[in-house]
Amino acid sequence: MFGDFLRRLTEPNPTPLPDEDARLALTALLVRIARSDNDYAPAEIARIDRIISARYGLSPFEAAELRGQAETLEGEAPDTVRFTRAIKDAVPYEERVSVVQSLWTVVLADGARAQEEDALLRLVANLLGVSDVDSAMARQKAANA
Repeated sequence: MFGDFLRRLTEPNPTPLPDEDARLALTALLVRIARSDNDYAPAEIARIDRIISARYGLSPFEAAELRGQAETLEGEAPDTVRFTRAIKDAVPYEERVSVVQSLWTVVLADGARAQEEDALLRLVANLLGVSDVDSAMARQKAANA
C-alpha cells in the first residue's frame, strides 16, 4: 500500500515531502516511538490523536484516520535509521524540533518512561539532526505541558 511512498522517502536524494506525505511520515514516527516498549497504550494513542489534531487542524475522526494510516506505514517502514534520516532530509529543522517535542509528549503520556522509549527517542532526535540542547528543551516543554 505504501511501497511507492516509502521508495520516494528512502531514495538517495529525497525531495521535500508534500504536506500530506510529511503528516503521514511524522505521524508514523509518533506511532513508532509509542510502540517501542511493546505497550501501545490507549493513553499514547489518545495523545497521538490530540497531537496530530492540534498540529494539523484535524477533527477527531480525521486524526484517528491519519493515525490508522500511520500505524500501517510504521509497520511497513524500513528500520528507524533509514526512515528517520529520510524524514530529516525532507522536513525543515524547526518542524523536526517540534516533532521531537511531540515524541517526548507521547513517551510521557502513559506516565512511565520506558528504557526502550528513551533510547529510541534519543536515537531519533540525533538522526533527525536535532541538537542535544534542543532535544532537552523539547523534553522539558513536553514534561511541563
